[in-house]
Amino acid sequence: MKLVDQFNTFLRGEVNLNDTRMSQLGASVEVVKKAIKDSNWEPKILDFDAHGSWAHGTIIKPLTGGEFDADLLVIVEPVEGWEPKDYINKLGAFFDGHSTYKDKAHRYSHCVTIEYAGERRIDIAPCVKGRLWSNTYEVCNRITNEFETTTALDYTDWVVGRNCVAGGNDLKKVTRLLKYLRDIKTNFTCPSFLFTTLVGMHIFDSDKDSAAFADTPTCLKTVMSRLDDYLQARPSVPIIRNPVLSSDIQSRVWDQTQYGNFRDKINLYRTWIDEAFAEEDRDESIGKWQRVFGDSFAAGEAKESARISESTSKSDALVAAGQFKDLVQRVIERGREALPDRITRLPYIRRPKWISASSSYRVKVSAELLTSKKGIRLCAVTTLQLLPKDRSIRFTASNAVGVPFDSSFKVEWRVTNTDQEAYDAKTLRGDFYASDSGFSREENLAYRGVHFVEAFLIGKRDNRLYGKSEPFYVVVG
Repeated sequence: MKLVDQFNTFLRGEVNLNDTRMSQLGASVEVVKKAIKDSNWEPKILDFDAHGSWAHGTIIKPLTGGEFDADLLVIVEPVEGWEPKDYINKLGAFFDGHSTYKDKAHRYSHCVTIEYAGERRIDIAPCVKGRLWSNTYEVCNRITNEFETTTALDYTDWVVGRNCVAGGNDLKKVTRLLKYLRDIKTNFTCPSFLFTTLVGMHIFDSDKDSAAFADTPTCLKTVMSRLDDYLQARPSVPIIRNPVLSSDIQSRVWDQTQYGNFRDKINLYRTWIDEAFAEEDRDESIGKWQRVFGDSFAAGEAKESARISESTSKSDALVAAGQFKDLVQRVIERGREALPDRITRLPYIRRPKWISASSSYRVKVSAELLTSKKGIRLCAVTTLQLLPKDRSIRFTASNAVGVPFDSSFKVEWRVTNTDQEAYDAKTLRGDFYASDSGFSREENLAYRGVHFVEAFLIGKRDNRLYGKSEPFYVVVG
């Protein structure tokens, strides 16, 4: 499912830099610009221009403890006798002597940066116009003391143009989503300028008014499909050029290992996005989108679904005496048929991330009741058996005839709580957990509800999925 409303909420709440911070950034930039204009810095200022993510509309909220920034070009006329390093060093000297900025200013290779207590930063890069001929722009490298040709303004125009072709600002939103994916997963490397080029180069003029860009999730699916196809056709690092400056090979930042990893991860996320998009069941689709973007996607809707007694008992919520029937009562009275079909598809349950192996095994789960964690065994337990609180249960995975698997395998357990008590305690879980002894795992019985565990058989050497058990239901009264 596309879940357009959930994407919009996710972007506003988790991905986009909020309006307050954007306003703070804009106000800070204006004050800095005025300070430079009023300074004794010698170059004649022709203009100030934003570039980078700020100018492209693809800036995202930083992770906790991180900074967000604005890239600002100061377009100036050349100064007779100045070397490249002079433009940055003398601008830095001005800020060093300024009462407001002296403790905030730092010099880097191409810019002077104003840092605001780890919250935001402004990178101010002098850009010399017309040093060689009238319409050339050059930034200054103070480390190498060289002028470097830049097409930052033309690049911004190109990015904005690609977004206009896609329409509806969805390309900007997709670029933000992909940068968010990079930053929360932290398992692939791709600088923002290269990511922006990779996205933009897969938007074509013929895409204008195309249904392939009808909304944000559709645009995301289209871009990821095209990007993955491009990468899969190129096992080695491709030459990816700046679209407005062919001599600038942007892909030079990758080595083969980094590129190969990026290629693999894009292929994986493309697969997950296609599955989430195609999924017709709403619960399952939310869960699959969460596999891509994490628990914050449709978070409220996903967690509310755990209060399963309310949703499954509405049709007969009141018994003759006027008492509400929760799911535990229903299972006691009616057994397995009382279980709602959606119980194993609840959206907060983590979807498997392993690729299936070419061969498979049947996985069976048995269980026994214990007095406490690592306590004395009381009895064997069957699925859907009513159990008391404040005991423990040990689950063991084996093959179809009860024989343990060999040491080339491990078992990961998906443990899911449901209903009101676990919801109130913020302990719904639904995640994967390792075995704590061989192919076994112990769990406490703490919350009234119908909970369940599933065993996933994983190959240690190839990290592939070789089998999965049926859910083992634990009814806690």
